[in-house]
Amino acid sequence: MGIAAVPVATHEFMTAARAQAAALGRPEFDAVYVPHPIQDQTKAEIEAKADAVLDELIARLVSEPRL
Repeated sequence: MGIAAVPVATHEFMTAARAQAAALGRPEFDAVYVPHPIQDQTKAEIEAKADAVLDELIARLVSEPRL
């Protein structure tokens, strides 16, 4: 559809995310991974995890699409 996208998951779900991408015919569509867990983190802790991967997310969003 031409819309840039980058999946984000925690390291805990790396194997599952990669398996799902492969099952959907997109094994190269790997997520950006952040430390687990998320659900019990404070807003500041979640923001720190996001900040740590922000450059990678932006780089993937503006790079040439991998079809």
